[in-house]
Amino acid sequence: MRCPFCKEDDDKVIDSRSRDDGRCIRRRRACQRCDRRFTTYERIVDKIKLAVIKRDGARVPYDREKIAESVLRAAYKRAITTERLEQVVDEVEEYLVGRYEKEVSSQTIGERIAWVLRRVDQVAYVRFASVYRQFEDVGDFIDEARDVIERSASDIPGQKSLFEGSEKP
Repeated sequence: MRCPFCKEDDDKVIDSRSRDDGRCIRRRRACQRCDRRFTTYERIVDKIKLAVIKRDGARVPYDREKIAESVLRAAYKRAITTERLEQVVDEVEEYLVGRYEKEVSSQTIGERIAWVLRRVDQVAYVRFASVYRQFEDVGDFIDEARDVIERSASDIPGQKSLFEGSEKP
């Protein structure tokens, strides 16, 4: 494994643990050259053979990292742990693999990500929805935020309100 700091390929594994019911292995590594430590995750890649149908009709191979990147971007500077974000991606992926064999639309993937994010963090959900649904103006953003407020914390135990601690507009 190449060290992300010094880019050398000289490391040793100092700890390995199974995660996600054995579907993933977390390895803690130490670089022999720069003595820095880093973590890697190993998971089975070839189990998902889905094609994603984009809005323009193009078909591309399913890529878990694209989902992870969009979830991470939506949750930027939110109090959501990396493990919880990984669980969000896992939940979306399990849904897709369980219901689709060959092809799935990008719209279906986006809807599922939004559905899961809405239960995890309202702000992350609205951020994701603003990009995914291609809001044209601030009015679309406000409408979505109002919808979240109307259906908010009473639906999800422990979920913080979108505008908690601020005055209502």
